[in-house]
Amino acid sequence: MRRRHFVFVVSLSMAMFLGLGSAPAATRLRVVVTVGDLAAIARAVLGDGGQVVLLARPTQDPHFVDARPNLILDLNRADALVSMGLDYEVGWLPVLVRGARNPRIQQGAPGYIVAATAVPLLEVPQQRIDRSMGDIHPGGNPHFTMDPRNGIAVARFLATAFAGLAHDNRALYERNAATFTAALTARVQGWQAALAPHRGTAVVTYHKSFVYLTGWAGLVEAGTIEPKPGIPPNAAHVAELIGTIRARHVPVILQERWYPSTVAEQIAVQSGARLVLVPGMTPEGGNYGDHIDEVVRDLLAGLAAAGGGHKP
Repeated sequence: MRRRHFVFVVSLSMAMFLGLGSAPAATRLRVVVTVGDLAAIARAVLGDGGQVVLLARPTQDPHFVDARPNLILDLNRADALVSMGLDYEVGWLPVLVRGARNPRIQQGAPGYIVAATAVPLLEVPQQRIDRSMGDIHPGGNPHFTMDPRNGIAVARFLATAFAGLAHDNRALYERNAATFTAALTARVQGWQAALAPHRGTAVVTYHKSFVYLTGWAGLVEAGTIEPKPGIPPNAAHVAELIGTIRARHVPVILQERWYPSTVAEQIAVQSGARLVLVPGMTPEGGNYGDHIDEVVRDLLAGLAAAGGGHKP
C-alpha cells in the first residue's frame, strides 16, 4: 500500500511539473505596433491578454523612422503587427518586416493587421498621381486617428483581429473594446459640445494631417504651410498664405510638435494668427483619449486667445 501511495505521489508531482492535469495558461499575444495612437488603443483592447511593443517614438514624425536593428528583433518575436497602412510607414516598415523573417507578420498572414481597413477614409485620390504632387498617399489620407470616432472603430477591429489569434481571449478583448468604446464615446460628446461654437471657423495647418480632426470638429481648412504634402514652403507660397490668413481672418495655425516651427512662427507673427502646437501621437504608455483631449484643449485655448475666431 505504501509503495502504491508513493508511486501515485511521484506521478502527480511529475504531472504538475510538466503542466499535465492543470488548466492551460491563457494566451498572451506579443503585439508590435508602429505608432503611439495604435499602441494606446491596442493596449486598451489587450488588457491582460497581451503586451504591446511600440516601434516609432511618439515624438518623431512616423513618416521618417530609423530602421534600427533592435526593431527587427521586436518584429521577429511578434505574434502580430499593427500598422496604420496607406503607406504611412512605407519608408521604413517594409524593410524591417522582411528582415524580421517572421511568417506570422508577413503581408497576408493573420498577424499582419492594417488599421486603415477599419475606418472611412478621406482624400482618396481619384486621379493618377506622381511625385510632382508631393507625398500623396494613393490609398487615402493616413492620419485617421485624429478623429476619435475612428479610434473607436480601430478598437473594435483590433478586438476581432486579436481574437482570431488568441481564441481563448475573445471575451476579454471584446469586453475591453466595449469599455474603451463607452469611455471614449462619452468624451467625444463632451468635445463636440465644446467645439460646437467654432463650427465653420477657418484654420491653417502645417501638413495635410488634420483633415480628420477638422472634419470631425466642423472646422474649415483654409490652407497648408506645405504647398504640397512633404514639400517645404518657398517665399512666394508663404506670402500667399499670409494674405489668405489676413483675408479670411484665420485665427489659428495648427501644427504637430515634431515639425520645425520656425516658418509657422513667422507666418503667425506676420498674419496675426495664433500658432497652436499639438502632440502628433499618444505618448508611450499614455491614454488615447487623454491625447485627443490635449489636442482639443490646445485648439480651444488657441481659438479663445484669438478671440473665438471668425467664420469665412
